Amino acid sequence: MALFDTTAFRITEQGLSVLWQKQQVISQNISNADTPGYKCKYLEFSGVLRDKLRANGTVKKELNLAQAVVTDYGTNDQGDKNNVDNDTQQAELAKTQIQYDALISQMNGNFSRIKTAMMTK
Repeated sequence: MALFDTTAFRITEQGLSVLWQKQQVISQNISNADTPGYKCKYLEFSGVLRDKLRANGTVKKELNLAQAVVTDYGTNDQGDKNNVDNDTQQAELAKTQIQYDALISQMNGNFSRIKTAMMTK
């Protein structure tokens, strides 16, 4: 439906998807904090938004936030070869939740504006 096919909705939708996946990766790290040999994983994503922005400030419909799960093999913080820092992961999870909540609020604001516009005669 064209009503919801706007740049704001597309960006918010994809942002929510990326943050949801990031929460899943962080949760997996926290769950494996005591697993010997487990290597911490990170969700890296590059907002190709900058590349998609055009001179007039519009975003093409093919906007896509590229992402990849990356495993950290470079550090061994514990004697059992596990490199999950639980405090760091908990802080990262809280930060991601705040970002997720902010995007949900933005999406709710978009819906509220549409509802108001539809009710205005």
